[in-house]
Amino acid sequence: GLSQYSSDPRTEWDLSAYSTREQVLEAVRNLRYKGGNTFTGLALTHVLEQNLKPDAGARLEAEKLVILLTDGKSQDDANLAAQTLKNLGIEIFAIGVKNADEAELKQVASEPLELTVYNVLDFPLLSSLVGKLTRVLCTRVKEKSNKETSGSTVKDFPVNTGPQLSPTDLKISAVTSKSMNLTWSPPLRPPKKYRVVYYPSKGGTPREVVLDGAVSSLRLSNLTSHTEYLVSVLPVYDTVVGDGLRGVTSTLPLSSPRSLRVSELSHNSIRLSWKAAQGATHYLVLCSAAPDGAED
Repeated sequence: GLSQYSSDPRTEWDLSAYSTREQVLEAVRNLRYKGGNTFTGLALTHVLEQNLKPDAGARLEAEKLVILLTDGKSQDDANLAAQTLKNLGIEIFAIGVKNADEAELKQVASEPLELTVYNVLDFPLLSSLVGKLTRVLCTRVKEKSNKETSGSTVKDFPVNTGPQLSPTDLKISAVTSKSMNLTWSPPLRPPKKYRVVYYPSKGGTPREVVLDGAVSSLRLSNLTSHTEYLVSVLPVYDTVVGDGLRGVTSTLPLSSPRSLRVSELSHNSIRLSWKAAQGATHYLVLCSAAPDGAED
């Protein structure tokens, strides 16, 4: 399976999409690069929520491996999301290119780091990692599979969090030009915390708020007027991330002054009056002479 991410993760294909090596290679050749920001924490949460579920092709008995390929430092908390995956027995291999933060790669990756962390100076150099990484991945799968068959306990991967761990009924209200209120119904089992991520749908830097799990409302402020926002509410537990809530709404446009009137005309002055625009702190008045022949 493969997902690309920037500020909004995107599943390119699920684990169950292809059944032969040739099909996967063809899909890679047809892949279109997704530019943008580097929200690695959001991407890892997406992998857990979307790509490692049974309906996406994940088999309960199979080993779970995630290979993270990044060329920059994460703009959100990648470590928290990575720890959630690792607590579930999912192994993470971190590969950095160009401007990747090696300290962050080591935080995100599973132990032992000498086998799971790689860093190269440019994209063409990735080809030098293929042989070693392939051998390491195959060996890790065999080792873990052998432990399972020899009677070692294997941590079950949650197949479906359901209403037990997932909030419901996201409501967005009290929308203004620069703020909105979010409320939701908590899951049956309160989470340790919530991650609320919001960003403009047409591109822009996502912002994140972390709330205590006992809270089920939030006021978002300092938003941009007349802009559509995507909002995600993700419940975080000690060992799992529940299914998130998602919503979309637009902030209101800034209010305008109305009823412009002209009075007290003289040979070199005029008086203007208008109805105030709500929330305005200053006005800019522009004046220019009408072109010759134009109506006064």
